[in-house]
Amino acid sequence: MITVKRKVHFVRRAHGRKTIADAPRQAEEGEPGRIPRISRLMALAIRFDRLIYEGKVTDLSELARLAHVTQPRITQIMNLNHLAPDIQEELLFLPRVTNGRDLVHERMMRPIAAEISLRCQQQLWRELTRRTAARSDGGAYGSPVRPFGHDEHALAR
Repeated sequence: MITVKRKVHFVRRAHGRKTIADAPRQAEEGEPGRIPRISRLMALAIRFDRLIYEGKVTDLSELARLAHVTQPRITQIMNLNHLAPDIQEELLFLPRVTNGRDLVHERMMRPIAAEISLRCQQQLWRELTRRTAARSDGGAYGSPVRPFGHDEHALAR
């Protein structure tokens, strides 16, 4: 009996099919870390809004069915479109998370998006970023931050 030992490398092809490759695939040389979830949700909200505007999707219920989430969750994501344009831009270009949890979460953005005044939104956003910067352990996105409490709502008044 003959035993042959050889390393086998699998590569994913179209539709998730795996095939055998001669050599392992080289890791992509990109920026370290991952894109913050709030940045991805902001981009998704913009994309969903565009789909509705172009008529490719009729309403939020249809969008929820297509995305396999509940209609209230789609509403939470779509409410990010109510943020001031400069806040939206900052969310889209947050630095990558290299370790730990994201400092800014969608839940933290809800009271800001619910504010009608763009000036109040910007004031709440500055306060949130100040608090998250103070709580991070020196690096970008080092430790988690609690969502807004009752005392932060006083800024909106």
